[in-house]
Amino acid sequence: MWVRGVELWGSGRKEGGVPIGIAVSGDSSIERFAPLGDHLVAVEPDADLVAGWDAAHDGASRKIGQIPISWDTDPDAAVARAHDQFRWFGGGWSVNADLPTPAGFAAASQFVRPEDVADAIACGPDLDALAESVRPFLDAGFTDVAIVQIGDAQQERFVAEVAAPLLERLRAL
Repeated sequence: MWVRGVELWGSGRKEGGVPIGIAVSGDSSIERFAPLGDHLVAVEPDADLVAGWDAAHDGASRKIGQIPISWDTDPDAAVARAHDQFRWFGGGWSVNADLPTPAGFAAASQFVRPEDVADAIACGPDLDALAESVRPFLDAGFTDVAIVQIGDAQQERFVAEVAAPLLERLRAL
């Protein structure tokens, strides 16, 4: 099987090829895709997921947790943006995986309140709180995290002012 010029063998990537990260959500996806990929990607801090992936890779792979945050100097604006763009996140991966269309997402998240989103996603200017939001992934055995800053409007400012100090805090964990 060829994926963008990288030959995949039944037991992982061809030596010297590009490592492949595969998003999985449970035992059946690990069973099916772990032999094809090099690294786990997940959006929930599930220690059983890490253990299952490790069993398929003898523990020799990266486990990457993908975590949304909503940084803003104005906490209310951070929550409002997260609610507007990520309110579907409050339902968990099982809801997200089963919703095939934008209309399905809209219907499933129509009653999600801003405070529900703020409980699920770290929002606001507190870099220590944003960094600490990755703790459940570290406790579950993830080796790496991928931070997703919500919203286009704040991206340049986030990168210029916040990314470096946030990375310092994350590395200190």
